[in-house]
Amino acid sequence: MKRQVRAWMTADVAEGTDVALLIAVSDAPAQHESLTVIAGGRAHPSTETRDRFGSRMHLVTGLPEGRVEITYEARDVTAARSPSASEADAVLHLRPSRYCEVDEFTKIAEEVLDGRSGIEAVDAVVQWVHEHLDYVPGSSTITDSARSTYVARQGVCRDYAHLTATLLRAGGIPARCSSVYAPGLSPMDFHLVVEAMVDEAWTAVDSTHLAPRSSMVRIATGQDAADTAFMTTLAGNVLLTGIQVTAVADPELPAEHVGAAVTLR
Repeated sequence: MKRQVRAWMTADVAEGTDVALLIAVSDAPAQHESLTVIAGGRAHPSTETRDRFGSRMHLVTGLPEGRVEITYEARDVTAARSPSASEADAVLHLRPSRYCEVDEFTKIAEEVLDGRSGIEAVDAVVQWVHEHLDYVPGSSTITDSARSTYVARQGVCRDYAHLTATLLRAGGIPARCSSVYAPGLSPMDFHLVVEAMVDEAWTAVDSTHLAPRSSMVRIATGQDAADTAFMTTLAGNVLLTGIQVTAVADPELPAEHVGAAVTLR
């Protein structure tokens, strides 16, 4: 299976604005890949680096005042190598993070897991979150966390991911969040899913059940959405004015089997 992905966005920025972009596919090989930044009617340079989780980050600095257009494309994206899982990962991804208040969910996780362990515990958390939350576009903000989502019982993919990751960590299962291109997702957008460490390997889970996991392409990985945001303003000011994300699986979209073990590739 090959994937074709594209992200396009426009923004109005102040003079001297610097941004960090997490929109490039991670380590999945692509036959063709391009990133263009047009600012002030001219091509503007970007610099590729890696963040602390190994995700590909593009830095765009010194933007002139006015409209900026950013376009990223990757065609014929194939499967990457299976992600590694280390003892250090296991420790890091059990900890609380900005949007995952793990310490507050110990009792709740105990009730949800009900003595289960391993993949059975992961499946129990995914099923619980799917059944107890309503997917409501526009229902949450960037300040919402697992705590507020648990109370509101609604949200979008980032809220589902934060609550899923928090319950897993509180139940003793290392869990991290990964932004992805997700063929079949509707409405189409950047998507956030969870990877749980089971038997020393990462298994991808998605409590929204909105797209087949086997077709997803990793973009960035971290503890929560703070580490995977598609754009971060480092200096200056940015007003996002337009965004369009597309992702297609070739030759056809695979079926999603909720209980199957899937590695994010």
